[in-house]
Amino acid sequence: MPNNSQTEPPANNNEKEQPLVEHLLELRTRLLHSITSILIVFLCLIFFSNDIYSFFSAPIQALLPEGSTMIATEVTAPFFAPFKLTLVLSFFIAIPYVLYQLWSFIAPGLYRKEKKLAVPLFVSSILLFYLGIAFAYYVVFPIVFGFFTSVAPEGIAITPDISSYLSFILKLFFAFGITFEIPVATLILIKAGVTTRQSLAEKRPYIIVICFIFGMLLTPPDIISQSLLAIPAWLLFELGLLMSRLVENKEDKTSGEASGPAA
Repeated sequence: MPNNSQTEPPANNNEKEQPLVEHLLELRTRLLHSITSILIVFLCLIFFSNDIYSFFSAPIQALLPEGSTMIATEVTAPFFAPFKLTLVLSFFIAIPYVLYQLWSFIAPGLYRKEKKLAVPLFVSSILLFYLGIAFAYYVVFPIVFGFFTSVAPEGIAITPDISSYLSFILKLFFAFGITFEIPVATLILIKAGVTTRQSLAEKRPYIIVICFIFGMLLTPPDIISQSLLAIPAWLLFELGLLMSRLVENKEDKTSGEASGPAA
């Protein structure tokens, strides 16, 4: 009997450790699939890297004074700037599949009610991220670049460096892509019980100030860029409150219909 009792704990430990090992192996597999998807997209786009860079540099090139062009101040910039942009674009394109891998990993641990809410959140987060990038490209870039190219002192030639321009637009892409996730983040915070819709509504003045601080930190130091980020951030926050109200009303209606026949 004593010998048997001494051998039982290791067996129990193995039973507990095995699921953890399986989860780590599955996580590794999901990560490899995600990285592979990005590489596949990248290999498909790398041959068009110069055309891709021309497309994303079009907003500023259209506003340059006649005779001005973009320049490369580093020897390797003509190669690495389009290369880097193509790699980042590959990640953007592969985001739906990457999030699908994330969803496949965490879905087994969710309740059915949580899964019903998580799927629309995943889809909406992807669409909002793409919408943020499109908003930056088609709305923000023409306004910001139009302002910068119009205020240059007389006698100053406007010849943007391709590497500096790439860093600038990628920063704005990420800033607006993340900002457009505010409705989803707001709804998650409310559904997780971290805060309530009424509490957020009461703190609206503070949140508006935070939006402008957020815009100041993530955009160039001019009031136009800051406002173009802060105002949509505030409107998206309001959208998140509206979404939470609609979800609550739907849940109340569903629970009421479920309890009706029983009464």
